[in-house]
Amino acid sequence: MAPHLNIVPSMFVLLLLFISASKVQSDAFDVVAKFGAKADGKTDLSKPFLDAWKEACASVTPSTVVIPKGTYLLSKVNLEGPCKAPIEINVQGIIQAPADPSAFKDPNWVRFYSVENFKMFGGGIFDGQGSIAYGRILARINIRFDFVTNALIQDITSKDSKLFHINVFACKNITLERLKIEAPDESPNTDGIHMGKSEGVNIIASDIKTGDDCISIGDGTKNMVIKEITCGPGHGISIGSLGKFQNEEPVEGIKISNCTITNTSNGARIKTWPGEHGGAVSEIHFADITMNNVSSPILIDQQYCPWNKCKKNEESKVKLSNISFKNIRGTSALPEAIKFICSGSSPCQNVELADIDIKHNGAEPATSQCLNVKPITSGKLNPIPCSGPVPKTPSATA
Repeated sequence: MAPHLNIVPSMFVLLLLFISASKVQSDAFDVVAKFGAKADGKTDLSKPFLDAWKEACASVTPSTVVIPKGTYLLSKVNLEGPCKAPIEINVQGIIQAPADPSAFKDPNWVRFYSVENFKMFGGGIFDGQGSIAYGRILARINIRFDFVTNALIQDITSKDSKLFHINVFACKNITLERLKIEAPDESPNTDGIHMGKSEGVNIIASDIKTGDDCISIGDGTKNMVIKEITCGPGHGISIGSLGKFQNEEPVEGIKISNCTITNTSNGARIKTWPGEHGGAVSEIHFADITMNNVSSPILIDQQYCPWNKCKKNEESKVKLSNISFKNIRGTSALPEAIKFICSGSSPCQNVELADIDIKHNGAEPATSQCLNVKPITSGKLNPIPCSGPVPKTPSATA
């Protein structure tokens, strides 16, 4: 028994030392205790937050910035790297943006730029207070990650953003996990998570309720995993829109699985503009998805034309290939459950439908429509692919 008696106290001492060291590390960059922040909902957090970040970023050992529980007003903050060692932000409190969008002079509220080996966690809330900003030009994104590498964003809430909730740009190996995103279904352009020109993005086990796409995937996105997402209200999970601008980079290697989409205008969607510019989309795979009362559960729309502002009489120049929809089940709010509208100049290639069972929430049976595509099919298929008439007009759905 003697060896065990010796080991247990040693382990206990090590645990105490670890807890003590962690507490010292966190307290060293506490925005309230060391940098004078006030959790009164009125005093601007910007300077204490930035000062804490700069000091932590300059540390040669791993560091943590702590925002304790409480409510803070934050006008804006731009947190830049590179840092000398791995850095974390433990957000425990509620951080609120100014409600009036006219107070904003740039499109970002909280921005992380050129940071490597980064983690943000803690259960905190970024509240954009967007209700009076919806539809205004001066609206801002809640949180931006630009040129961030090897990062984990975990257990954070983005609430009522004035524009996109989270924007990921030119990032590599970044995981967003157990996020909550909340905005009213009538809030315009409040994409939950939007990304572009990024590789190795993972979005996992998150709950997204918003007024636009739950997740939107822009050009240059590669090798991405989306899984265990609950989406709705909103516009579904979308590749695009693409083809609007010159020199867009290919989108490839996107896997979306084990998601539940409820009361949205779209479900699994790919959207490209007619006319405009070229591009390429390939290796896009939707699988194991439940649709609950979704207006357009499965949609390829190469006549995407929101607000009827597009070159309606021209074909999309974006090439789509190697796309699959497998084991997608549930209900549609409208009869048309599957809609493939591909480009006449570049028809969709290798589009696969397997094990689809979507019932219309109404008296009419579910239907499907196809244009410029011959899908490869297998397993049970309800509705039968390409069984309905071909639509003649571009989509005006955002």
